[in-house]
Amino acid sequence: MQRSTDEHKRLILDQFTRQAVPFAERHALSGADANRLLIDLLAVGPEDEVLDVACGPGIVACALAAVARHVTGIDLTPAMIEQAEAKQRGLGLDNLTWVVGDAVPLPFADRSFSVVVSRYSFHHLLNPKAAIAEMVRVARPGGRVAVIDVYTTSPEQAEAYDRVERWRDPSHVRALSLAELQGLFRNAGLCDVRTAFYGVPVTLEGVLAASFPNPGDADKVCAAFANDIGVDRLGVGATRRDDEIHFTFPTVIVAGTTADRSRAVP
Repeated sequence: MQRSTDEHKRLILDQFTRQAVPFAERHALSGADANRLLIDLLAVGPEDEVLDVACGPGIVACALAAVARHVTGIDLTPAMIEQAEAKQRGLGLDNLTWVVGDAVPLPFADRSFSVVVSRYSFHHLLNPKAAIAEMVRVARPGGRVAVIDVYTTSPEQAEAYDRVERWRDPSHVRALSLAELQGLFRNAGLCDVRTAFYGVPVTLEGVLAASFPNPGDADKVCAAFANDIGVDRLGVGATRRDDEIHFTFPTVIVAGTTADRSRAVP
């Protein structure tokens, strides 16, 4: 049975309060190339007012703040915002604002931002369609919107991947397929929909150290990955090297542009 919205929010808060510090530490020295890919794809520059939805510990928000006029980061989990504030202080950035709040609805007025992004959040959402609609609502005419997330490639791969991810992280809902992500953008009225791809290489040991599965589920995750070596039902290219299991999260940036309503024909 699908959990209710309130139940899911409680699960998100529980998981990401516990994950805040290890998540921030695990990603502290990684992601520079991915951030640059995002900045280049969206052409973020010194005139942009940016919103980072489900900003987590501020990794993307701080990277964008280095090139944008101002960045606002919003996250449901206060512990994540605390990590984001600490990261901002460490980098000496003064053009960021942090908000504790939800993605649906966003607590911002229509047409507030020229760039709206969200990374690694959509696979946690019960209603991705509502989330992208909110991102479009707060974007200005001609603004840029981007979602960065893991994605699946077939129903069979999605079923296997989602099952293992729910064991690892009970707040996982499901990873959308590339076609679903692109469809969300087009159905939300976004134009010039583009994609860029990259992989996030990790070790299973490192990922589990930053995760908080339910009792017994970590063993299921380890067994599933061990059985997937040379098979790749999970779609992550699991291999064993130096007594560790290595794999790669397949990640896509889907970006689009909001319609310039000032040019719309009555």
